[in-house]
Amino acid sequence: MTLTVFWIFGVMAIASALLCITRRNPVSSALWLVVTLFALAAMFVLLDAQFIAALQVLVYAGAIMVLFLFVIMLLNLGRPGPTDIKGPAGVAIAAVLAGLLMFQLRVLGSAPPPDAIQLPAGTLAELQTRQGMVGAVANPLFDAYLIPFELASLLLLAAIVGAVVLAKRKL
Repeated sequence: MTLTVFWIFGVMAIASALLCITRRNPVSSALWLVVTLFALAAMFVLLDAQFIAALQVLVYAGAIMVLFLFVIMLLNLGRPGPTDIKGPAGVAIAAVLAGLLMFQLRVLGSAPPPDAIQLPAGTLAELQTRQGMVGAVANPLFDAYLIPFELASLLLLAAIVGAVVLAKRKL
């Protein structure tokens, strides 16, 4: 039963992500991204990662999407012009992208099963009982992944500064 629900949310996440990238209206695209983020949060709940699911909903589906919608409304891009690539060039680009996707799926399919991955201090259940869910997430984040975490924060800061600069030009 859990596996079936997981697959339903997985298909929902993929379908809404495809709708997100194929919509011409930026607001519609952002709303489909919210659906994708909620489906991913539901998948985290099914994987017993409730803390990550709560962060997914609060941070990404909440705060970041409000920021995206604010920037979309602030820039007021108007009606987008036609940007479809038609003819042989469009078919060639689509074929190359489809080939890359198939190659990536082939590589991922030949990877070892997730059971072969060993956590440093035992199973996830042992980590959760010893440190709690927050500790199990926070320790690797601030130990092994400290530099990527800080780089992500700098990237967000640069995006906010860029949005302010673009908004100031319009005023």
